[in-house]
Amino acid sequence: MARKMVYGINDRPPFVIMLLSGAQHVLTLFGSTTLVPLIFGPAMGMDALQIASLISCVYFGMGVATLIQTSKKLGSGLPIVQGSSFSFIPSVMTVIALYKAAGPETVMQYMGGGLIAGGIILSVIGYSRIVGIIRKVITPIVIGPVIMAIGFSLAGTAVQGNAANYWPASLAVVILIFLFSLVIKNKYINIFAILLAIVVTYCVCLVLSTNGVFAPDHPAYIDLTKVSAAPWLRDFKNVIIPWGMPKFSLMAFAALLAGFFATMIESIGDYHSVSYASGVDDPDSETISRGIGAEGLCCALSGVFGSVGTTSYTENIGLIGLTGVASRVVVRTGAIILILMSFVGKLSALIATMPSPIIGGAYIALFGTIGAMGIQTLMRADMSSQRNILIVGFAFLMALGLPGWVEQNQALFINPASSQIYQTLGGMVWAVLKTPMAVAGICAAICDSLVPGTDEERGIK
Repeated sequence: MARKMVYGINDRPPFVIMLLSGAQHVLTLFGSTTLVPLIFGPAMGMDALQIASLISCVYFGMGVATLIQTSKKLGSGLPIVQGSSFSFIPSVMTVIALYKAAGPETVMQYMGGGLIAGGIILSVIGYSRIVGIIRKVITPIVIGPVIMAIGFSLAGTAVQGNAANYWPASLAVVILIFLFSLVIKNKYINIFAILLAIVVTYCVCLVLSTNGVFAPDHPAYIDLTKVSAAPWLRDFKNVIIPWGMPKFSLMAFAALLAGFFATMIESIGDYHSVSYASGVDDPDSETISRGIGAEGLCCALSGVFGSVGTTSYTENIGLIGLTGVASRVVVRTGAIILILMSFVGKLSALIATMPSPIIGGAYIALFGTIGAMGIQTLMRADMSSQRNILIVGFAFLMALGLPGWVEQNQALFINPASSQIYQTLGGMVWAVLKTPMAVAGICAAICDSLVPGTDEERGIK
C-alpha cells in the first residue's frame, strides 16, 4: 500500500506550503542537476564564467522540461521532475572527444544539434505510441547491464579525473554522504545528504583557501574572483541558442542515441514509481507514450536552450513518498523557481567555483549508486538461471572492454580513402560502439531476444 497522501496529485495546497514544497523539490534535484554541467564544462575546456553560463542554461532547460512533463496534454501529467541526465554522460564525452579541439562553443553546438535531432525522434516514438512495441524487447536483462554500464564506466571520470586530485576532500564528501544518508536518522538530512556533504566540504575548503592554507595552485583552492566579475542577472538574449547555431553531425547524433535509449528505459520505470508514490493507478499506455514524447520534446528544446539531455528524477519521486505531497502544482512551482534561479548570474558563478576533488567525491557516491541500481534491476529477473547469468556477464564485459578497443582502432571504421558516405556511416558505428551503455544494450537485447527463455526467466511476467 502506498502511504496516505497529504496532498493528492490534483490538489492545490495553500500558497506557503506550495512554495516551500516546490523549493524542496528544487533542493532535492539541485545537487545532481548541477553536477552534470560541472562534468561537461571542464571536459570541454570551459573557463569559470562559461561553466557558470552552462549551469544557468541547464537550470532554465530543466525548469521548462518539468513544466512540459507535468502538463496533462503535452506530457504524462504526473508530478515528476525533469533534470539533467547522467545517462548522457558517456555519449557526450564521445562528442567532446570528437570536437574539443574546435573549442567549447563548437562542442555545445554539435551537442545541441544532436539533442534536437534525437529529441525529435524520441518525441515521435512517444507520441506515435511506437514505444509500446519497443517495450517488448526491453526486459530487466537488457535494462540491468545498460544501467550498470552507465555507472561503472564512469569510474575513471570520478576517480582519475577528479577525486585523485586531492583525496582528503574527496573522501570527506564520500564519508559525509554515508553519514547524512545512512547513519543519521533524520528524514530531512537524509533527503539532502549529497547537497549537505558538498556544502560542508566546500565551506571547509573555502576557509582553508581564504586563510592561506591552500595555495592558489592547490586542487581544492577556491577562487571567488570570478563570482564578483559575474553579472547579477543573466542577459535574456542568451536564453535562445546561447552557444551559437546548432550544428548537425551524424557522428554526434549516433553517439547521443545511446543516451536517448537509456533515458527512455529509466523514464518508463519512473512513471510507474511516481504513480505508486502518489497513490494513483499504474500509468496506462497513453500516459507512458505522452511522457516519452514529452521527454523527446524537452531534449530538443534543451538543444535550443544550450542545455543538456533531460530525464525524470528518481530522487524527487522518493521525496513524494517521504512527504506525502504529490500535488502536480507543487512540482510546477518548483520548476518556476528553477527557471528564476537560472537568471541569477552570481549563483551559477559561485557553483562553478566548486573544486574538482569535491565533485569527484560526489561522483564516486552517485556513479557507484547508479551502477548498483542496474544490479537491483536484474533482481526482477531470475538470476539463478544460467541463461541470464551468461547474457548479463557477456553484455557487461563487452561494455567495459569493447569501447576502449574501438576508440584505439578508429581507422578500421573511418577510412580516409573511402567515399564520404562510407566515412560517415563508419563514423556513426564507431561513435556507438565506443559508448559502453550502447554496447551493453545491443549485446543484451540481441542475446535476450534470440536465446530461448521463459517470461519468468526474463522478468517480464
